[in-house]
Amino acid sequence: MRKIIKQSVFSLIVIALLAGGYYFYKNSKQVKPEDMYKFGTVTQGDIEQSVSANGTINPVTLVSVGTQVSGRVSKLYVDFNDKVEKGQVLLELDDALFTAQIAQTQGNVRNAEASVELAKANEARMRSLFEQEYVSRQELDQSVQALKSARAVLETARAQLQRDRTNLSYSIIRSPVSGIVIDRQIDLGQTVAASFQTPTLIKIAQDLSKMQIDTSFAEADIGNIKVGQLAKFSVDAFPNLNFEGVVKQIRLNPVTTSNVVSYNVVISVDNPEQILLPGMTAYVSIVFAKHDNVMLVPNAALRYKPKLDNNDDSSKSAANGNGTKQMPAKGGRRKSAETAETGGFGRGKVFVLQDGKPQLREVKVGITDGKLTEIISDTLKSGDQVITGNAQADGQASGNTMRAPRMF
Repeated sequence: MRKIIKQSVFSLIVIALLAGGYYFYKNSKQVKPEDMYKFGTVTQGDIEQSVSANGTINPVTLVSVGTQVSGRVSKLYVDFNDKVEKGQVLLELDDALFTAQIAQTQGNVRNAEASVELAKANEARMRSLFEQEYVSRQELDQSVQALKSARAVLETARAQLQRDRTNLSYSIIRSPVSGIVIDRQIDLGQTVAASFQTPTLIKIAQDLSKMQIDTSFAEADIGNIKVGQLAKFSVDAFPNLNFEGVVKQIRLNPVTTSNVVSYNVVISVDNPEQILLPGMTAYVSIVFAKHDNVMLVPNAALRYKPKLDNNDDSSKSAANGNGTKQMPAKGGRRKSAETAETGGFGRGKVFVLQDGKPQLREVKVGITDGKLTEIISDTLKSGDQVITGNAQADGQASGNTMRAPRMF
């Protein structure tokens, strides 16, 4: 009997120890409220809001030098990167055909001059005979007409001679501006044909110390861009350098690509050291708003929404602010009205941990740089912790939860 009692007491002791150990283990592994969430800090600082796009660096003035006549390139005087002056000879075309044409036209001019001299003599003779009444008025008129016709033929021949001499001068290609040769599309001995359109032979950048960026911004961003705004950009060739420019022009010609409307924005850039080269890709950012010494929160805090608990009224009120269902703004009108009421600021919501539960804090929202957002709030101050997400949702607290054994 005593043995049975001892065994019963021992069993009770073991059960009590196991229950106590389980209770202690459960309490030690229980997730604390502050471990269930991720937090961000409310900070004080400066913030800028900008729009970004890619563009291409080009010279302000790029002249394409062509030819108005066809021919073979007989002489070439310039190459890539050569500096040229206005009026300098760049290349010459073979002038054999032009010289022969001039010689032929000169012969036509001399023949026309001889015809004019003969017509003059005939007209003078006919006028003298008419005065003596040896010829009729008709014959005199015919001699006058022949003189006029000969003079017209002479003028035509001289015009043809001038045309041929002009064509000969066109065979010598000169630079229309002073600058630098950035492209040469012909070689010595190559034949160029100027039949329907002028072929481009050489491209000259007038001044590489003044450049411009041709870039395109979507219609959603174009309203924030104004002429004279500061533009910052970088290039792959110098990743550690930041450059600045000024918005020079917003071209009104829209470009539609895949139903997306964009506008070309020209940015003026100074390039005194000439390290920016034509054709470089520029990553442009135009700052259109800047606020100094304002309160900032991470954007994730404004996106966070706590999970609703149907049995917890406080969770419902935290989700919508007052426990009532908020209807979305229709057509953007409600948002515009709210912005006007808050002095140019929109409305937002952040949550802080209070009494182990997320508590709503309504704030006025200003500009954003994509990571931080400006806020105005009487219930928050710099250094406060706001909830940015659920820790368990990212698997950070999954190790703290007990998993029930699988039953077979």
